[in-house]
Amino acid sequence: MNYIGCYFKVASASIDTQTAVEILVAELGQVGFESFTEQEDGLEAYIQKPEWNKDLLSEVQILNSEEVHFTYEVQEIEQVNWNEEWEKNFDPIVVGNEVSIRAPFHPSPNLKYDIVIEPKMSFGTGHHETTYLMIRHLMEADLAGKKVLDMGCGTGILAIFAEMKGASAIDAIDIDPWCYENSIENVERNQCRKIRVFEGEASMLKEGAYDLIIANINRNILLNDMKVYAGSLKPNGAIYLSGFYTEDIPHIREAAQKNGLKFVSELEQNNWVALKFVN
Repeated sequence: MNYIGCYFKVASASIDTQTAVEILVAELGQVGFESFTEQEDGLEAYIQKPEWNKDLLSEVQILNSEEVHFTYEVQEIEQVNWNEEWEKNFDPIVVGNEVSIRAPFHPSPNLKYDIVIEPKMSFGTGHHETTYLMIRHLMEADLAGKKVLDMGCGTGILAIFAEMKGASAIDAIDIDPWCYENSIENVERNQCRKIRVFEGEASMLKEGAYDLIIANINRNILLNDMKVYAGSLKPNGAIYLSGFYTEDIPHIREAAQKNGLKFVSELEQNNWVALKFVN
């Protein structure tokens, strides 16, 4: 899936540039942008092409502010071969001295859980804060015998970890065909036998199907599909949600509460958040 890249530069500001960029990131996240790279003088922001329209930026208030003036360019980004980029830059990741995430060309650190992936063109190497936070949540969970859903599975990394933690059946779903294919490859690479991978979206889900749902997507999709997620949980089920910022917590919690979910805990890193709810 191609992306639209928006490249913002601060032309002038009566407030601190860093503050202006942080506000811009928060407001872009609210309209569907899902990844950001901060620069000294501005910001690079990316959104999936199907989610983009030229009127989106009119909803971003700081772009119309008198306190700061941004210039920006918009460009369509072709699919990046993350496999090539990853091999250039990727270092193995260790979470809590128990979980390693590495490429096939890295030696094993001989930890309790060793996840081997090649991302190709999919999101989810463990480097991003949200994936890291979800792994931390799962480290604390008792998954033995549980049926799990990994919604927006990316590389399949969280589904793979769920099987390693003892889940009896896992469905991994992503709307992106690259993610679907890459998840299948990574499932096979880790010799997983209890994961089924599907290409699709929340409309595929069935009522009361899962003990645990993992949804690391973005704020707008989570809010839109919250009712479906809540309805797909078995009694006494749990759901972990990530892909959004601390500023989005009230909106996520309100939507979850409206659908019968009770807040349990949160993890935060660099303004990204992962929340746990139960029904």
